[in-house]
Amino acid sequence: MTRSYKEEYQHWLESPALSEQEWAELDAIKDDEKEIESRFFAPLEFGTAGLRGTMKLGLNHMNIHIIRHATQAFANVICAEGEEAKKKGIAVAYDCRLNGADFAREAACVMAANGIHVRLFDALRPTPELSFAVIHYGCAAGINITASHNPKEYNGYKVYWSDGAQLPPEPAAEIAKQMEAIDIFTGFKSMDFDKAMAEGLIEMLGEETDEAFLANVMTQAIDKETVAEVADDFRIVFTPFHGTGHKLVPEALRRLGIKHIYPVEEQMVIDGNFPTVVSPNPENPEGFYLAVDLAKKVDSDLIIGTDPDADRIGTMVRTGDTYTTITGNQMGVLLLDYVIKAKKATGTLPENPGAMSSIVSTGMARVVAEKNGVHFEDTLTGFKFMAERIASWEAANSYKCIFAFEESYGYLMGDYVRDKDAVTASMVVAEMAAHYHKKGMTLMDAMNALYEEYGCFKEKTLNLVMPGLDGLQKMKKLMDDLRANPPKEIGGQEVLRLRDYKDSSIWVAGLGKVGTTPFGGSNVLYFELADGSNFIVRPSGTEPKVKVYLLVRGESMEQCDERMAKYMEFADTLKQ
Repeated sequence: MTRSYKEEYQHWLESPALSEQEWAELDAIKDDEKEIESRFFAPLEFGTAGLRGTMKLGLNHMNIHIIRHATQAFANVICAEGEEAKKKGIAVAYDCRLNGADFAREAACVMAANGIHVRLFDALRPTPELSFAVIHYGCAAGINITASHNPKEYNGYKVYWSDGAQLPPEPAAEIAKQMEAIDIFTGFKSMDFDKAMAEGLIEMLGEETDEAFLANVMTQAIDKETVAEVADDFRIVFTPFHGTGHKLVPEALRRLGIKHIYPVEEQMVIDGNFPTVVSPNPENPEGFYLAVDLAKKVDSDLIIGTDPDADRIGTMVRTGDTYTTITGNQMGVLLLDYVIKAKKATGTLPENPGAMSSIVSTGMARVVAEKNGVHFEDTLTGFKFMAERIASWEAANSYKCIFAFEESYGYLMGDYVRDKDAVTASMVVAEMAAHYHKKGMTLMDAMNALYEEYGCFKEKTLNLVMPGLDGLQKMKKLMDDLRANPPKEIGGQEVLRLRDYKDSSIWVAGLGKVGTTPFGGSNVLYFELADGSNFIVRPSGTEPKVKVYLLVRGESMEQCDERMAKYMEFADTLKQ
């Protein structure tokens, strides 16, 4: 039954499931038509990444009722897999977000009431450790309560399948279907937490899982000897941005052999309000101001920052008297080049090495891989697609993945996690920085050397923010207009081809459709330009904005800058 937003609001107001405080919150907006509409016009959309939204009472926000509703739907899907899936059970984790622990416990109680065995972490943990736990314990699925790098108002519900990767489209669609059929207040089962513990339906995960995870992380160290050689004068400043990296990242660095680790004490405090930053996003250099102050004080060579759920890593390096950001694309290229060469030097490169990145990441990665004899492929945006590709390589016994990354500061190494992993990435970045430190180079020096070796590339991501109730309509109109009337040139460069990943079609001006992309099903338009650059447009899956990716190639960095300026001008014309 589909209700209007006013009917949905009334349904909530009249529900006995609401506490007195919750009822008062909704009653307080009874004369605010816009606020009622914003909270009840539609449910949060359940996709392969689960749910994400601001924490308010209502159908279109994150709250305890949405958690119970989604978890019952997920439980139905697991139960449909049979008794064995229920015994294998589910791992549940949460990060530092407000309400995170409460949401995780509620999810555990719903799963337990459905006869599904729950392994619940005893405190906040990094996202990659949740992925690891699913694989390590042979679980049927996983839940992580996290909103990654979003501002403090947000929380989310991220779902994983038995391979440790985020949910494939089929079970995600089935969960969404189940949610439509279940009443949000009366359609779920739950049970007392202590009773579930006493009956063995919920068990707690703690340090033993940390140790197993860290043991796997350390297998990715390639050259600890070089770290030992420079350890006396090599310094790292670290910030977890109030989140889950606070414990395991410093421990991994210590086990690598880093002696001088300087945590940003103000940001080592676990706090979902993120009191020291506007946004806990390691992509934003302004969030590193405390780390930079400390780095200058202790004369640090490197700054590492992990986002609240420790699946993404940002870095800054000393350049003269200041510190400079290494972008997500640059770090992906640096790590790929380092991992290949270090493994070759130590004789640990597998026979058929493979690497991958998302289609919106730098084209430089393919050049680095192929010039070093490593097979390279790209995927749609999202590590679930990389996990699928890695699994297909394993099933075919074709390539062994040594590295995967996205431009948005996410990196994957090893086969014990199937999602981006800032704990392992922090450790390998530290090792790589020590390698260059021994040569008298910073990571920025190393990046400039790679431009000399492989050619000049420059990347930029622009966000066309479209907030409000009409934001979705604006985003759809922009994509529809670009499909109906694709530009013949962008920034003075002819558009040679257009790849539409929604229907997998490839178009050439004057010829029409000439072929298909190897994969599709994602709302992405990819314009290939005459100068070898790419202009890519896609709506964000988690925020009200359209993202524009500018991937530029040139004969020199100056030429890259000139081309970038022209493409940015064109991107400005897309704003609605």
